[in-house]
Amino acid sequence: MQHFEFGWKTEDRLQLYAQGWQSETEPKGVVCLVHGLGEHSGRYAHLAAFLNQAGYALLAFDLRGHGKSEGQRGHAASYEALMDDISHLLEEAAKRYPDHPRFLYGHSLGSAAINYVLRRHPPLAGVIVTGPAFRPAFEPPAWKLTLGKIMYNLWPTLSMSNELDRQALSRDPEVVRAYNNDPLVHDRVTARFAMDFLQAGLWALEHAAEFPLPLLLMHGGADRITSVQASREFAAQAGDRCTLKIWDGLYHEIHNEPEKEQVFAYLLEWLKSKT
Repeated sequence: MQHFEFGWKTEDRLQLYAQGWQSETEPKGVVCLVHGLGEHSGRYAHLAAFLNQAGYALLAFDLRGHGKSEGQRGHAASYEALMDDISHLLEEAAKRYPDHPRFLYGHSLGSAAINYVLRRHPPLAGVIVTGPAFRPAFEPPAWKLTLGKIMYNLWPTLSMSNELDRQALSRDPEVVRAYNNDPLVHDRVTARFAMDFLQAGLWALEHAAEFPLPLLLMHGGADRITSVQASREFAAQAGDRCTLKIWDGLYHEIHNEPEKEQVFAYLLEWLKSKT
C-alpha cells in the first residue's frame, strides 16, 4: 500500500490537507471520501487498507476547520464552500486516475455527498453514504437551535459544542478511547455551519426522488447520533437507484464496529457490481 499527501488552496485562501492510499497494482476505481463532523480523514486508514487490497484507491481530505486543514474549527463560511471542496477532491481523483470509475463516499456529515450529487450532477459511477446526517437521532437543545438561527448572520462564527455522544460512536471501547485521545478530533461547530448542514439534510430528504446515481446507503440500526428512520425515508423516495442496508444493533460508525469486516465485504460486493 502506498500512502501520499497533497493539498490545495481554496478560493477563500485556506490550505486544505488531503491524503491518498493506493495499491501497487493499477486500481479498478477510486473512492473519494468525505468524513464526519469533528473528525478527520486519518481515521479511515483501515478502510483504505481494505479497499487497496481489493484493488481500489482511496482519496480523502480534511474538511475546512477539521484535522490538518486550516480554518476555524467546525466552521465553513457557506455550504457552497463545502461543495466546492468536494469538487476539488473529485477533480484530483480524475487527474490522478483518468478513465477510472470514481465513487463518492460520505459518512455522517459527509453525507454532504448526497447534496453534492443533487446540486452539482457530477459524472460518477456511484455514491456510498453511511450514517447520513439527514436528521439527528436526538433532539438538539431548543435554545441552541434558536441561538443558531439568531446568530447565523449576526455572529456566524459563534462556536458551540456539537453535542456528539462519543459513547454512541462504536460498541468497541478502543475506538472510543482512540477518538477521545486523538489531538485532531474536536467538538466544535459554529452557528452558521450547524444551521447549514441541518437544513441541507432536510433538503436532501425533500429531493430524494431526484437522486440520479447508484447509491449504497448503510446505517447502523442502533445509531443514536443520526436518524436511521430518515435513511429509510430517503431510500423509499430514491427507489431502485438506492440499495439500503440497515445493520441491526450497530452504532453510528459502522466502519468502526466489531462487525466492520462484514460491512466492508458488503461494500466491496456493491463496488464490484458498479465497476
